[in-house]
Amino acid sequence: MKEQKRVAAVHDISCFGRCSLTVALPIISAAGIETAVIPTAMLSTHTGGFTGFTYRDLTEDIVPIVDHWKTLDLKFDAIYTGFLGSFEQIDIVIGLFDRLSSEKTVRVVDPVMADNGELYKIFPPDFPKGMRKLCAKADVIIPNITEAVLMLGEEYIDGPYDKGYIESLLKRLSKIGAKKVVLTGVFFNEKELGAAAYDSETGETSYAFSDRIEGYYHGTGDVFGSALVASLMKGRSLNDSIGTAVDFTVRSIRRTKDAGTDIRFGVNFEEGIPKLIKDLGLK
Repeated sequence: MKEQKRVAAVHDISCFGRCSLTVALPIISAAGIETAVIPTAMLSTHTGGFTGFTYRDLTEDIVPIVDHWKTLDLKFDAIYTGFLGSFEQIDIVIGLFDRLSSEKTVRVVDPVMADNGELYKIFPPDFPKGMRKLCAKADVIIPNITEAVLMLGEEYIDGPYDKGYIESLLKRLSKIGAKKVVLTGVFFNEKELGAAAYDSETGETSYAFSDRIEGYYHGTGDVFGSALVASLMKGRSLNDSIGTAVDFTVRSIRRTKDAGTDIRFGVNFEEGIPKLIKDLGLK
């Protein structure tokens, strides 16, 4: 039997509202991958649509956690980072990459900071420069189109897009440093939505689309990213992995829409885990 893979997930914890660690931990674990966590903050709920939420910054705990892990000589097949609340956390995670990575560790960065053409209001205007610095240390990055153009210092353009523009974005993002770039929120018409990927080592560009479902659903980026990481860790290609992640995410959205669930609560990914396991070839 092959040795079990191990991933370190560096995200915040929203105690209610499916996103960040409460998404990454069950999805990656369900794929048979040991998932260790480094929480960057703890909130009573996520910040999308809720008011009066609590927030506890855990920046001071990150380095001591890593210090203890170093005494245990832990090895990680991947480090997967999401929402980081400050420049200080970005710098700490860059140091964490150096301390916890081996030559075989895949460093995956989801530069969570913006959507729909706008930087999240909690971040200063120069925050994309910090995320760009972190992405330069990654092997795989997973920006949406807004995050991509912010890191490139460009203006946001509304879709639909054309292949020339998307492929130009992918190649310019790869020059930041990551070998593989996955771009979410890609659409060439109003009927389909999905992701594009570029592998700078092979020069291959691939796409995955599904029927577009109207509405904005919180936590879908974390669902997509976690499914992508799980698939890559099972040895599947980048092309196959984005297809699996798109399918899993869209099915989760559809399930939530059909049930009429409050969109603030996140999407029902849990009932899709059995199919994800099957898609990943697990028994």
